[in-house]
Amino acid sequence: MELGQFTTADGEQWIGAVVDEGVVSLPEAGAATGIDLPSTLTALLTVENWQAKAELAVESAVDADRAIYAPESLETRSPVTDPNKIVAIGLNYSKHADEGGEDIPDVPLVFSKFNTSITGPGDAVEWDPDLTEAVDYEGELVAVIGEEARNVSEDEALEYVAGYTVGNDVSARDLQLSDEQWVRGKSLDTFAPMGPHFRTADEIDDVTDLDIWTEVNGERLQDSNTEHLIFPIRELIAFCSRSFTLQPGDVIFTGTPDGVGYFREPKVLLEDGDEVTVGVEGVGELTNHCRYTD
Repeated sequence: MELGQFTTADGEQWIGAVVDEGVVSLPEAGAATGIDLPSTLTALLTVENWQAKAELAVESAVDADRAIYAPESLETRSPVTDPNKIVAIGLNYSKHADEGGEDIPDVPLVFSKFNTSITGPGDAVEWDPDLTEAVDYEGELVAVIGEEARNVSEDEALEYVAGYTVGNDVSARDLQLSDEQWVRGKSLDTFAPMGPHFRTADEIDDVTDLDIWTEVNGERLQDSNTEHLIFPIRELIAFCSRSFTLQPGDVIFTGTPDGVGYFREPKVLLEDGDEVTVGVEGVGELTNHCRYTD
């Protein structure tokens, strides 16, 4: 199932299912079917048997030709807008560690991004050029937690994943390096684009074998596969859950492959007017443009 969060022309916001006929509003379709479905993905993931209920509502809506909207009439937002936590993993591809002159970590390198950094597909990634002069892209596969996870085993870890989306861990390298810790440089407003949609885990055959790439102004600069993750997603979830509780709607940025701009020679840093597209096989393509603020 492919889900997204949308805003209508009159400002109504809800979660919808992307189908051949258009976008089905889950709250509207659910109400017509006698099923109470909330308006955000984070809330939906707390509903018992949420996927079966959503699928039933969508099937009913398509059969009755109701609660279906034309995609062009909607604004697509980030598929997750209100996670309790944005967990991010650094240096999780060996070639990325190598290009930055870093040792391959013995355990996952965990940091966080603030919720105010979330933005959606098609939105601008914005920054003040007087604050940072070294903004970089980092294409990533993002896992969305679907069930509370605490002290879970690696064997069971993927059972706690509701699905996946595409993310860009935008980074102000000068702030990141000068601070000697990463939160500020990773958390400027709009520095966590996600989207365009959320793909349920059952639709991904093998999350350890997905092509991942990033293009800037049409030029492919990152090109890898999730098979090269140092710590695969099941290990990340088990590791994190030993330290803190993962909750439905929490997102995990799983790390970026090599090819980031800051470590290229010469550097390829993002500028006003640039367009960045991140793609993950079977999950989707996320495009954002860059804009300086005053």
